[in-house]
Amino acid sequence: MSQPYLGDDVARTRTAVSSRAEFIAKTYTHLLGAIAFFLAIEVWLFQSGLAESLAQAMLGTSWLLVLGGFMIVSWLASAAAASSMSLPLQYLALGGFVFAQAIVFVPMLYIANTMAPGAIQSAGLLTAIGFGGLTAVAFISRKDFSFLGAMLKWSFIVALLAIVGAVLFGFELGTWFSVAMVGLAGAAILYDTSNVINRFPEDRYVAAALQLFSSVALMFWYILRLFMGARR
Repeated sequence: MSQPYLGDDVARTRTAVSSRAEFIAKTYTHLLGAIAFFLAIEVWLFQSGLAESLAQAMLGTSWLLVLGGFMIVSWLASAAAASSMSLPLQYLALGGFVFAQAIVFVPMLYIANTMAPGAIQSAGLLTAIGFGGLTAVAFISRKDFSFLGAMLKWSFIVALLAIVGAVLFGFELGTWFSVAMVGLAGAAILYDTSNVINRFPEDRYVAAALQLFSSVALMFWYILRLFMGARR
């Protein structure tokens, strides 16, 4: 009795694995590029002196307006990168999102640079360690973290309501809120990384990089808040 020929199946499997590996490599290359672009914008803003003027202007206005504008830009950028068949439009969405993040970060980076020297570097290092560790967990375990999706959506809604409440009613979101948000960012990184490994369409590496950058930025924001609070 003849044995079934498995060569075609093996070849297809190898091709699929190779294609996914190429997609993952492109995703993380674009993530590094997004981080480098973010850093370049911040360095330029601070070295040119624009950061101080921008920080004072933003701190002197309603933070809800800034937050609302940023959320609109984030939503439009994510939607465009995820749905557009045009690669240039995906890049435009990623670049616009990174630029918006860089602007929103200016007031806190300005305060941290003035009031808590060294906090930015410490927060950046801890964020990199956290991101690397969570990425390793996702890749080594190969666990499907898609079950985190619903929890993340509801958690972000609750967090947003808390932030809006704090702005409107003037109460302080303390240390434990920042700790909870760091944990939420970590869960988002696991969820995004799992999607990169298993679910993202292979022509959407720009959108995948945008999602990962958003989670990394969130983690950095709240780790920096913790360091600033500790060094007051």
